Amino acid sequence: MKIKVRRFHPRFDPPSIDMEYEVPDGLVLLEALDLIKSQRDRSLTYRSMCRSGVCGSCAVRVNGKEVLACEYKVQHGDYVEPLSVVDVIRDLVTDKSKALTTLARAKAYPLDMAQVQMSEEDIKLIERQSDCILCTSCYSSCPVYEEKPAFLGPFALTRVYRYVADKREQAKKEHIDEVIEDGIWDCTLCGNCTEVCPQGIDPKNDILMLQSWAAKFGHFNPNMSSFGSFGLEF
Repeated sequence: MKIKVRRFHPRFDPPSIDMEYEVPDGLVLLEALDLIKSQRDRSLTYRSMCRSGVCGSCAVRVNGKEVLACEYKVQHGDYVEPLSVVDVIRDLVTDKSKALTTLARAKAYPLDMAQVQMSEEDIKLIERQSDCILCTSCYSSCPVYEEKPAFLGPFALTRVYRYVADKREQAKKEHIDEVIEDGIWDCTLCGNCTEVCPQGIDPKNDILMLQSWAAKFGHFNPNMSSFGSFGLEF
């Protein structure tokens, strides 16, 4: 069967081209890329590490949807391209550094943790958000981040909620204050991030929860300022 791979190199003219390769049936995408590189085209460039869905380094887009190359089973006619909304370094390798800076900007880390007894229920409440592997698939799928690079984005906001929901964190308001601008109110709640997360994290719901916490601390959605009490614009 045949697949197409979006190739990029600054010395190409044009810099981006689609190239078609024939690969055997039954391979996951990373195996197919390995085969292409070893037997068809040694110039093909992509990123991988753990090869078991843990590190997130092999994230790409297939037919317009973000996947991990080490988990996705290749189908005839697949179109493989790099993650979107980020700079492409070469072929399927992208620069994730801009997205990763949102963690620091959002203060998505402990601020004032107290020694508090945690029950199993308390741990389960924050367990899923801690599973993020920083693959940046959620950013690639986010229409807001595409239009507004200053947006803090899905994994930064879901990591902030992880600490807001942690009963040991005493600085919950400080966390919330940091995600008001370019943060929770900019999200359209489209759910793309939740759909593509390989770890089953639900950033959409986490952002909704942050919005609820924000209301507790006196923050309200500025996008609703033009609406009356019954949700109708006057």
